[in-house]
Amino acid sequence: MGNHRKALRTTAVGAVSATLIAGSALGLAPNAQAATAIRFVDIAGDGGTVLKANVVTPAGADGTRRYPLLVLPTSWGLPQVEYLAQAQKLANSGYVVVSYNVRGFWQSGGEIEVAGPPDTADASKVIDWALANTPADAQKVGMAGLSYGAGISLIAAAHDKRVKAVAALSGWADLIASIYSGRTQHVQAAGLLDGASLVTGRQSAEVRQIFDDFYASNLAKEPEMIAWGKKRSAATYVDQLNKSGAAVMMANAWGDTIFPPNQYTDFYEKLTGPKRLELRPGDHATSEVTGLFGLPNDVWTDTERWFDHHLRGEDNGIDREQPVRLKSRSTGGYEGYPDWKSVGATRKKIALAGTTTIRANVDSGANGGVVFLSSILDQIARLPPVASIPLLPRRWAAVWQSEKYTKAQQVRGTAKLHTTLTSTKESGTLVAYLYDVGPLGLGKLVSNAPYTFHGRTPGKPFDVDLELFSTAYDVPAGHRLALVVDTVDPLYIEHNPSGAQLTFSSPATDPSYVSIPLREQ
Repeated sequence: MGNHRKALRTTAVGAVSATLIAGSALGLAPNAQAATAIRFVDIAGDGGTVLKANVVTPAGADGTRRYPLLVLPTSWGLPQVEYLAQAQKLANSGYVVVSYNVRGFWQSGGEIEVAGPPDTADASKVIDWALANTPADAQKVGMAGLSYGAGISLIAAAHDKRVKAVAALSGWADLIASIYSGRTQHVQAAGLLDGASLVTGRQSAEVRQIFDDFYASNLAKEPEMIAWGKKRSAATYVDQLNKSGAAVMMANAWGDTIFPPNQYTDFYEKLTGPKRLELRPGDHATSEVTGLFGLPNDVWTDTERWFDHHLRGEDNGIDREQPVRLKSRSTGGYEGYPDWKSVGATRKKIALAGTTTIRANVDSGANGGVVFLSSILDQIARLPPVASIPLLPRRWAAVWQSEKYTKAQQVRGTAKLHTTLTSTKESGTLVAYLYDVGPLGLGKLVSNAPYTFHGRTPGKPFDVDLELFSTAYDVPAGHRLALVVDTVDPLYIEHNPSGAQLTFSSPATDPSYVSIPLREQ
């Protein structure tokens, strides 16, 4: 495990370095904007911790009028200049914008708390400071952020009733469902976050211990780790957020390998106030990144429209649009739905007939790709991870296929696997993949998800129900869908003891299947 972590951290350092170069370039972006006032300030956060911040106010602001306030916490590992291009655009539109480097990163004081209580308190302290030191309107406060800033914004809005509107971009609502879904460690995602924080920040002892226990698969610490993650998840505070009535916009990417879309869609369904959900092709934060340079960007455009309506009262029509807005990975066109349940309006089952046994501990060749790289290729060139389905070794991979479709199948939403599993060991991991299979047998990855079990009686069958990561993908006419299951994927830590075998069966009284969500034709 030590060598694996070292490799992940090396990869992370490279990724972070590239991001920091981009972040530094952002400092040049405001020069091309209109003349707004920019100040770099120190703000006393929770416990007096110094938070490095910048303040952008509308041109000509002289204290005679008040402006809506937007507070932007920075992303994980990025400096306070991250949002300057967007901050100037928003200030030009009449907002006071305060962006601050979250505690533990760069020149801000304190240690990294991963959206813990000190981070929530910091957000309120920044609002206090802005109301006292800028021409901000206390009745019109919003928060927005990308990635880490998104998670903090959602949690802060649940705790501070002054926050009337939120835009959470490529963030998380459930931290455990993000990097420990299916009771499986998303090791590449965690390694990237860990490496980035070691390069750009200062981890608290608690955070370091959480990472170490996570990598070590320390089941004795699992309840503690889950409790730690729940405390740092907006889903835990959804009742408070609903009570406050804050208007919540969330945006994410189908292929987000840090915060998969399922945890956002589940949270969205629980919100009762004004809400909007946008999902697009790409990986973590790749849909928003051009906007950080001040370039035209759909996500940031809708973010400004969201605040214009809910903070400035503009009748711009965003409240009359379908609140769930999707862009297919295949067509690139936008689709609107009244709610998440309507996205996959119909379902078609693929029977997983027969009994199939596979051996564990070997990667069959089916896998979810590489964090960031694979989903970016899918976003830019529509080239998801591929596998030759006929050539997958059946010794290590179970394969079921649908009939050849006579017309295109528009997969929308969350595919669900149900099967009966018997293991020769008490613990194990499986990874399910859904592929679009062309006439030559080449499969393009539609979705995947891991599943881990512990404490099972060897030789005793048990039910497995697994939701694959949500997506929007069009399967062409003449193609098939294939479900592939194996036991090893570089994206995840696997828990298969040496020599383990997994048997999948389909009892007559409880048939196995994968349920495919389809757009209503």
